[in-house]
Amino acid sequence: MTATLTDSAFLQACRGEQPSHTPVWFMRQAGRSLPEYLKLREGVAMLDSCFQTDMVVEITMQPVRRYGVDAAIFFSDIVVPLKAIGVDLDIVPGTGPVIADPIRSHAQLDQFRDLEADDVTTITDAVKALVGELGSTPLIGFAGAPFTLASYLVEGGPSKDHRKTKKLMYSDPDLWHALLARISVIAGQFLRLQVEAGASAIQLFDSWAGNLSLADYEQYVRPHSEAVLASVADLGVPRIHFGVGTGELLHSMGQAGADVVGVDWRVPLDEAVRRVGPGKAVQGNLDPTLLFAPTELVHAKAAEIIDAGRTAEGHVFNLGHGVLPATDPDSLARLVDFVHGYESN
Repeated sequence: MTATLTDSAFLQACRGEQPSHTPVWFMRQAGRSLPEYLKLREGVAMLDSCFQTDMVVEITMQPVRRYGVDAAIFFSDIVVPLKAIGVDLDIVPGTGPVIADPIRSHAQLDQFRDLEADDVTTITDAVKALVGELGSTPLIGFAGAPFTLASYLVEGGPSKDHRKTKKLMYSDPDLWHALLARISVIAGQFLRLQVEAGASAIQLFDSWAGNLSLADYEQYVRPHSEAVLASVADLGVPRIHFGVGTGELLHSMGQAGADVVGVDWRVPLDEAVRRVGPGKAVQGNLDPTLLFAPTELVHAKAAEIIDAGRTAEGHVFNLGHGVLPATDPDSLARLVDFVHGYESN
């Protein structure tokens, strides 16, 4: 009998069902540590690669072929929809997203028009091609969450303290909420286009939300993340919500509309399950730096996480953040094999 997407262990876990094995995929599995990725990307700027259909397809497929993971994550970047509508930005190697004209006034919001299908044709073509290649392996689409995108737009680039972001948030809440409202519409449109092209799940990625207190998150951020997740609720695909350093926010992030709450490595997974509360699956949460430790230690920690994940209504094994560039691909391959085989031990 031919396997179908309905049989996917990843989708079953996201739905709170009991798959035959713990599903596993890795954030940033598409690229970074793979030699075949580095070779393909030689001489090609990051943003350029995100808009080249054939390159997106190949990079997304590379870890699926190498590791046999239970889901593919679409190769892209959180600033892609902003670039697609004409925002003047670039991804600078060694730095990250850099914005030419950081947001300081209401007049600058006019640039954040709706994302149209024609803006991202090469991207949706890649999704369609991937769905054909992946067969019974689900494809996860993703977008950056409003707070993280806003922080880049206000800071002008990456920031350790998010000083300018918080200054705007506190001193001009009208501008702040207007900016995030515009971003939430664009992020929702980007997710919808990916799902309509064939993606089986989505992840809303809030890299910097952990820099906020719970009170600030709920006042200034959560309504906008809720808007993004609500905008794709009718599509019937699992919605994963992940942030870094968000241990104090886990319950609220789940209540924003997630079906699956991603957990970083700072909180034990069984404690995270308790904080998230009933009715949600969880994803996580091996420390990415543990992959540099001896294999026995990596697998012992993975076993602890799988066992802790049994307290959840569904568990997708993952790292607590993205694959680090210096990671040995063989360590990831061994980890996938271990996770897949652990249930029978």
